[in-house]
Amino acid sequence: MEETVRVRYAPSPTGFPHVGNIRTALFNWLFARHHGGKFIVRIEDTDVARTVPGSLEAILESLRWLGLDWDEGPEVGGPHGPYLQSQRLPVYQEVAERLVKEGFAYYCYCSPERLEAMRQEQVRLKLPPGYDRNCRCLTDAQRSELASQGIKPVVRFKTPLEGQTRFQDLLRGEVVFDNSTIDDFVLLKSDGYPVYHLANVVDDHLMEISHVLRAEEWLSSTPKHIMLYNALGYQPPQFAHLPLILGPDRSKLSKRHGATTLIEYREQGYLPETMINFLALLGWSLDEKTEIFSREELIRYFSLERVSRTAAVFNKEKLDWMNGVYIRKLTPLELAHRALPFLERDLPPDVERPLDEDYVISIMPLIQERARTLVEITDLTVFFFVDKLEYATTDLIIKGNTQQFTYNAYLEAEKIIENTPFSAEELEKEFRALAERLGLKAGQLFSSLRIAMTGRTVSPPLFQTMEALGKERVQKRMQVAVNKLKQMTA
Repeated sequence: MEETVRVRYAPSPTGFPHVGNIRTALFNWLFARHHGGKFIVRIEDTDVARTVPGSLEAILESLRWLGLDWDEGPEVGGPHGPYLQSQRLPVYQEVAERLVKEGFAYYCYCSPERLEAMRQEQVRLKLPPGYDRNCRCLTDAQRSELASQGIKPVVRFKTPLEGQTRFQDLLRGEVVFDNSTIDDFVLLKSDGYPVYHLANVVDDHLMEISHVLRAEEWLSSTPKHIMLYNALGYQPPQFAHLPLILGPDRSKLSKRHGATTLIEYREQGYLPETMINFLALLGWSLDEKTEIFSREELIRYFSLERVSRTAAVFNKEKLDWMNGVYIRKLTPLELAHRALPFLERDLPPDVERPLDEDYVISIMPLIQERARTLVEITDLTVFFFVDKLEYATTDLIIKGNTQQFTYNAYLEAEKIIENTPFSAEELEKEFRALAERLGLKAGQLFSSLRIAMTGRTVSPPLFQTMEALGKERVQKRMQVAVNKLKQMTA
């Protein structure tokens, strides 16, 4: 592209960022990085009543977690600041006054009560909702009279009553709206705060935004923005309205589909590289088969030509599968570092902290193939950390044999553990020989030993588990099992 690409992610701190919101940020970031442009973060915090405490911090933290660095915006500054709209109010007020002065807007003195009565009447008559332009043609004398009563007006845009507004969408081609379907929308509220339409247009112009990539829900607002650009003599940016994200049942994405805030995904043990990859595929693809992309590959391949025009489907099962793929890509050291905070947080309180990092590293290869999230690692490994295992003595009994037989087998097993070099290979060789001497299938003996070592019927490979547990822990667990069997046979 000949022009410098400048895109922005402009969230409102009215809630914690969810999948769709961050997907928009990602597409903007990828577009900027692909074209060597700038990614700007701007906080649209003019809806004071709906601002949620902590949401601004959550927005920035979500971007940091995903590694979506910004070139201008909060915390980093830039030549077009401030980047919080609440700090730019005089700019919007000046533009609104200019639009009134030049005949593109007007002061509206209608009370909330009158507007509500108007809406109810429109509903009763089954008319489309919209302002009835009551104040559009007030005389100077009428305006002065209303102002003298202390009524603080809003500023409304004077929408053309006829004709069409059209624009080229980079994904959808030419989009046309009849002006008659658009009411005289508010630009500036009576408290001096701008609405989205005014602040958005003014800031995109002043911040030299070249491309606006935003959710499809804003498509119907774009003609209002085009009218404002034209009235102000600004050059509009290029627009691309991104596809919706739906649940597997094709309904609006919600919590029941697994959608939640980005910070919650982090707390649930998803990797940031998984989320980047997964979100990129919600509406974009390279081809029909490739699903795993590094960050560098996404930057290299991303283009609007490959963004879908139809809704994307959020598939939680695919997210879990993909997270497992990324977990298996990590080295044991990397996985241990990722898992440690979750283990420290979620292991039973009687497990001594801080955990031994080398011990955790030794465990990771044993569960890496099965883990889909970092949270799951705690459940998959808890028996490596606790001193006491919970299982019924009857679970120890070797299949098809008696308590006494099992007890005698365990006495032999204790000797093996005492006298065998403590490696998985040596232990397996000796215990296979023991099974043969006892006339057992190896699986019969190993299933019983697995209960004694882990308290579970399913675990990582038995002898690798024993090696990781270490000789001292294994001996203690064997002694517990022997005592349980002894009491049962007494």
